[in-house]
Amino acid sequence: MVKRCNWADSNDLMKEYHDKEWGTPQHDDKMLYELLILEGMQAGLSWNTVLQKRDNFRKAFDNFDYNKIVRYKENKIENLMQNKGIIRNRLKIQS
Repeated sequence: MVKRCNWADSNDLMKEYHDKEWGTPQHDDKMLYELLILEGMQAGLSWNTVLQKRDNFRKAFDNFDYNKIVRYKENKIENLMQNKGIIRNRLKIQS
């Protein structure tokens, strides 16, 4: 039986995140970049909201390939702003 923090008991997605990711050192650059983007998107919102949209973020942000993201032009930003599967905050997307 895994001992969980109280915040992780709200739903299965939070439990899975707690048990498999939270508090586990991460050394993969691509995964660290993904987490950086997701943490920025989470500002002012719940982590659960971000986790529910995580797969949509992966698709929308080219699987968090920083070599592609760094080259995003304004038309890509506009496309992301229309994507109902992600958090559509222009400043967060541009960051």
